[in-house]
Amino acid sequence: MAGDIPGKLTGSAGRTGTIGLLKTLNRDELLEVLSQGFCQHCEALLEERIHQLLNKRGSESGSESGSESTVTSNNTLISNPVTGKQLARTSPPPPAAKYDILLNDGLGGSGSTSSDNGLSEEQKEHIRFSQVVRKKDFVQMEKINGKSMNVLKGLELHTKVFNAEEQKKIVECVYNLQRMGQKGQLRDRTYSEPRKWMRGKGRVTIQFGCCYNYAVDKNGNPPGILREEEVDPLPPLFKQMIKRMVRWHVLPTMCVPNSCIVNIYDEGDCIPPHIDHHDFLRPFCTVSFLTQCNILFGSSLKIVSPGEFSGPVSIPLPVGSVLILNGNGADIAKHCVPAVPGKRISITFRRMDESKLPYKFLPDPELSRIKPFIVSPSSAPQGHHQKPVINSSFVKAIVQQNQHRNDQVIKDKPDREATKTTKNDSFLCGNDDFPPLGKASKGASRR
Repeated sequence: MAGDIPGKLTGSAGRTGTIGLLKTLNRDELLEVLSQGFCQHCEALLEERIHQLLNKRGSESGSESGSESTVTSNNTLISNPVTGKQLARTSPPPPAAKYDILLNDGLGGSGSTSSDNGLSEEQKEHIRFSQVVRKKDFVQMEKINGKSMNVLKGLELHTKVFNAEEQKKIVECVYNLQRMGQKGQLRDRTYSEPRKWMRGKGRVTIQFGCCYNYAVDKNGNPPGILREEEVDPLPPLFKQMIKRMVRWHVLPTMCVPNSCIVNIYDEGDCIPPHIDHHDFLRPFCTVSFLTQCNILFGSSLKIVSPGEFSGPVSIPLPVGSVLILNGNGADIAKHCVPAVPGKRISITFRRMDESKLPYKFLPDPELSRIKPFIVSPSSAPQGHHQKPVINSSFVKAIVQQNQHRNDQVIKDKPDREATKTTKNDSFLCGNDDFPPLGKASKGASRR
């Protein structure tokens, strides 16, 4: 498409020049320009922007003309200029709760702007940051080559990183990606949905950033990153998740993920015992959604039957939790996920070894400038600092309001889905976030 535009400019001047050229086109010419030549990610981004403009227009017209005109506009169908599909014009989403920040990456430049409730974005982020619960003291002593060592050293479990509404947004994104894969709208090696030929086998996987080969394939390629294969880049929402985790000190700045794999489990699906390939650096992490399940760890894990395993340590993974694997926990102890009790989604984020990058891989500059959140007196609500902030009655009221809102989101799920979840499905669950480690037996691993 760029080849058809005379006098193409580059840099900021190019962006201004392109906009100037677009302004000279009439409606039919604009539709022609926007009707072809986009990849699926650009197409999705364009569609999202169209929806945002329509929502904004609906909001403005609703405030001027009253609720009746708003209802009328909600029923209007418009055509997506990229796909030609009919799109329903929807009302703007309800405003977020006063003290929520939905996937705020802290890079928006609004940290010093005070909102109507008297808190700046930085202060609101401080409140959310202070609620994150971090467990880093996992211990399981085992004899390795005659020496006693803690095989879980390096494991961390972080909860309350993503609230219930953010979880819902992420899950909806994953399901949309699955639909795109089923329609052939993703690259061939991005989406995989194998036939379920036995219990525990056949979970759906979606890979971004690189194509990882789990076993020797029909072409004789060994396990590891297939450097000549191309997959789709990280979706924008996944990059926001990475920013959140790096910014909130869940992941280190020197190991920012540039690839991920999404696992979509049906009831009974599992992941067998393994150690992640060293084509990926340490640490890496897994984020859990929809249904709490257990992950087993140990230097020796046993396969009991299809989908059932036993090992010395079982760690519950609350929904919305982030499990960090590093050190002995990533390289000495194997891990596995026994057959899950219900629908589950996990997203594993990893950074590729520089020497194993796909040949056509391009670094994402958006992920190269993430700055960790710095806790300072100025970022706390006035009169409170990092430690005291969570103890103040003011912030306690905010936390309670957040928890009430998240509880309400969970209660609003359909009854059918609710029957598949447990009381700990929300990662805002207090004392039950980290049940004590116990021996995982055959019976304990059954679902």
